[in-house]
This record gives sequence, structure tokens and C-alpha cells, in this order.
Amino acid sequence: MTGDMAEWYDDCRSSTNVVVRFRSYSSRSGRFPSMSARSYLLAAGAFAVGTSAYVVSGVLPAVSAELDVSVTAAGQLTTAFALAYAVSAPLIATVTARWERRRLLLAALLVAAAGNAISAIATTYPLLLGGRIVAALGAAAYTPAATLFATVLRPPEERGRAVAIVFGGLTLSLALGVPLSSLLAGGIGYRWVFALVAFVSVLAAAAVRLQLPYLAGSPAVPLRERFAVAADGRVLTVLAITVFGVVATMSVYIYVVPLLTATTGLTGSTIGSLLLAYGLGALVGNAAGGRSTDRFGSIPTLFATLAGFVVMIATLPFTATTAVGAAVALFVWSVFTWSFNPPVQSLLLELAPSGGLVLSLNASAIYFGMGLAGVLGGTVIGAVGVLALPEVGAVLGLVVLGLLLALRSGGRRTAPALAD
Repeated sequence: MTGDMAEWYDDCRSSTNVVVRFRSYSSRSGRFPSMSARSYLLAAGAFAVGTSAYVVSGVLPAVSAELDVSVTAAGQLTTAFALAYAVSAPLIATVTARWERRRLLLAALLVAAAGNAISAIATTYPLLLGGRIVAALGAAAYTPAATLFATVLRPPEERGRAVAIVFGGLTLSLALGVPLSSLLAGGIGYRWVFALVAFVSVLAAAAVRLQLPYLAGSPAVPLRERFAVAADGRVLTVLAITVFGVVATMSVYIYVVPLLTATTGLTGSTIGSLLLAYGLGALVGNAAGGRSTDRFGSIPTLFATLAGFVVMIATLPFTATTAVGAAVALFVWSVFTWSFNPPVQSLLLELAPSGGLVLSLNASAIYFGMGLAGVLGGTVIGAVGVLALPEVGAVLGLVVLGLLLALRSGGRRTAPALAD
């Protein structure tokens, strides 16, 4: 998002004008759902773009086989998506600064749908790569805007839960989208999986157009002001925490299908069923992270989340050796992994209350981390094998804990709000 959206956010937080406008319009037309329902509608859009982002993990073997490329090369489709997202998010935020908000969300979902439609008809690896990049542009426009919109619809003391609602759509894409794509790829082919994702994105776009109210953009803000927040060392540290945290988990998750095949000896639909356990853990973790953030604060929640994450990912090769063991390990690992996003987003809003651009930068950090994860994972597999991935992820998790300790130490000297 943008400095324009940040001004709009400040205005919403300092007055009830927007909420009154929502309620007034709703009472006259009887058309719009409650603010809570709107939050879940935003989450539905996040589900569409989230499935678009993660779907390659579920269809990796099918793409590799049909296009006759290596598993590592197929994994780079996630890298292309992630890097396109990371680079484009701030640029899109600048270009669309004065756009009406509903129109921005609608356009973002339709672009994501177009990217997945291209992926569905792609008969070559380069064309499929292009489809992933187009889909990433839609996701880059949608997620930051939807996240900040959701925080406006909730009171300040429920900010963590508001973020968790939108990210709940992303986690649901893991709970349902990725496992189902893995199961369906063997039956109908990965092309139809991408086509289904495009269809879901179009449905979400229609719902946004019909159910969300009109929200005007804000006056232009100089580019220097937009990026002033990025000069704050604390904000940069949180963004680094995001990047390393995402690399730690996604370098393993992108290649989770071949990893589980190596540890359990299982293949096909059974692996798809195991991914459901990871997805369910994501739903639980996302909700728990939001509630814990509101109750205990961002820093304590992050410490607990990261400590549990390091333990679970380090022991994954030893716990995920049977179907039952793998299901339990994936579930618990996912709970800790997906408890991470709500406190990070809330912490950034504590550091930069205007919120707009900093959330966009964090979204870029998430997908930049995903891009690095694809490259790192492929490099580790090529050098020492897939079973080394969890240990590399655990080491990176320790790096994130070190950054968090540094942030808290610095916060106690310069910003008491950051201390636990």
C-alpha cells in the first residue's frame, strides 16, 4: 500500500466518519454485510491469491513430469512468483495511490485470475513462468490493501485479530488449496488446477464488486515521504526478521512433497492428505497468533512462535517417518509457522502507526523471502540432498531469534513500547 492509504488509515482511526458512512449506506440499501462479514470477504480474496501463490508446491511433481523439467526447475516457478511480487508491490502501491479502494481490489483479483488462466493454457515452461509473474502482480496489489482495510474495520485493540482474519484466507489456501491441488493434479492434471484457481479469483472479484462499499483514494504523497519509514532501523530489523523467517520455513515447504517422500516412502494422494494436516495447523496457528498478539503483545508472541518453530523444523526428518508421525509433525510445525504473521504485522503498525507503506514493504519482504527460499532449497538439494533442508531452516530460525533479541534490546533503549 501507499502513503495515501496511510493517510486514509489515520483518518479512519481518528474519526468515525468512514464507519458511519458504511453503516449509513448499508441501512439505506440493505446491500452490504456487517463490518465483520466484510473482513471475511477480504479473507476470501486472500484465499484466492494465496492459492495462486502456493499452488505450485502441490503440483510440483506433475509440472516436472509434464513439462520435462527437473523438480528444482519447477520449484523456481515459486521463486519467479515471489520475486515478481516483492519487486512490484511498492511500485504498484505508488502507481495506484489515488485509485478508489474497491476498484483496486477488483483489478488485483482479475489480474491474478488472468495469470492463472495463462498458467492453465501454458504448454511450455517459459509461458508458465510468465503466467506466474502475472498472477504475482495481482497478489502484490491485493494483499497489503486488504490487510490494512481489515484493520480499519476493527477497533485498535483487535488489530491482531483483524490481521489474522485476512491472513486466515492465506492459511486456508494452505489448508484446502494446496492439498486439493496435489490430489487433483493426479486426476485432472495441473492445468485444470490452475484453471480452478483462476475461477475462484473471478468469484472473489465479483463478491468484492457487489459487497464492499466505495472508498475513495487519497491525495498524492511525495515519494520521499512514502519511503521515509524505511529509514527507521527498527522497521528494517522487522523486515529482516520477515525475510529470514520466510526463507527458514519456505525453503522446506516448497520442496515438502519430495521431502515427505524421502522420509516416509509415501507418494501420490497420501502425500496430499498429509498436506491437509499442515493446512489445518496453519489455520490454528494464524488464529492463535492474532489472539496472542492482542493479549500478550507482539514481541512475546514472536519469541514463543520462533522457539517452537526451530524445535519442530529441526526434528522434522526424525518425526516425519510414518504417515501418522508426519501428520502430527506437519500440524505442529505449521501452528508455529503461521503464528508468525499477525505479531509481525502488528509490530510494524506499532513502529509506524500510519501503516500503509510499511505493510506493503513487509508483503514484499515475505515474497522476497519466498524467492530466496526457492533458490536456497534447490541449491541445498543439489549439494547435499533434500533431507538437509529442515536443518538449514532451523539454523535460519535461530538467526531470526537473534534479530528479535537485538530488536527488543534496542527497543528498550529507544522505544519502550517494544519491550515485553
